[in-house]
Amino acid sequence: MRRSPVVFALLLTLLLAACGGPPAPTTATAPAGTTLNVFAAASLTDAFKALAPAFEAAHPGVTLVFNFAGAQQLATQMNEGAPADVFASANRAQMDVLIASGKVISATAHTFVRNRLVVITPKTNPAGITSLKDLAKPGLKLILAAKAVPVGQYALNFLAKASALPEYTDSYSATVLANVVSYEDNVRSVLTKLALGEGDAGIVYTTDAATQADKVAEIPIPDALNVVATYPIAPLADSKATVLAQAFVDYVLAPEAQQVFVTFGFSSEAGAVMPGRSRAKPLF
Repeated sequence: MRRSPVVFALLLTLLLAACGGPPAPTTATAPAGTTLNVFAAASLTDAFKALAPAFEAAHPGVTLVFNFAGAQQLATQMNEGAPADVFASANRAQMDVLIASGKVISATAHTFVRNRLVVITPKTNPAGITSLKDLAKPGLKLILAAKAVPVGQYALNFLAKASALPEYTDSYSATVLANVVSYEDNVRSVLTKLALGEGDAGIVYTTDAATQADKVAEIPIPDALNVVATYPIAPLADSKATVLAQAFVDYVLAPEAQQVFVTFGFSSEAGAVMPGRSRAKPLF
């Protein structure tokens, strides 16, 4: 059962209090007006904003400046020269884009959380969708993220899995995709359109659906068909605040911060290194 945003906020406050307050990295003073630019997948918006105050309090003079968008947009922006200090992606592919360009040193990329997919409808569910098979109904208005967006590719993977099963038939994916009326640039755009009733169904992360529990209904995707989204984080190799960038990455990987991610619906993956990478060496 999803809790209301008010109740959720209260539970988060109580959890942080029980842990002795929000995770607090070792205090380090920076010159007044120092900014740390964190480029993060849109699905991390609420969790990162919840973690920001404690990091800033532990680093006087530092202000976290977040850029939330589709991971593919962020990777493009950074490769085109946008100033960034930390990148948190919703998939490995976009982190690999930055590793290939030299923007990220491969050994510094760590998986920090995981996520899952869910089908959502407007709360009123005007199309009467009650099962995953209903996504193939003729005339359904389906909203997905674009293939280049991590959640968009994850959605395609789910449809491909279903099409391989006899109960869905091999035409399931193509039939469902024929119902798509809009491909969005990030997961929050999909969520917003469904919350506003601009479509009949969409596919988002469970963490995003939870933020609009009063406006959208959920249809679970079983484990056999679901796709686990893996989120890596890394400091940028050309960051102008290398020590602070690594400090923020360490902060996100710390047990207390990981527990906060869990309250937002993520699965904790503290300190895991991306496959094929070696564990990062401290930068300070």
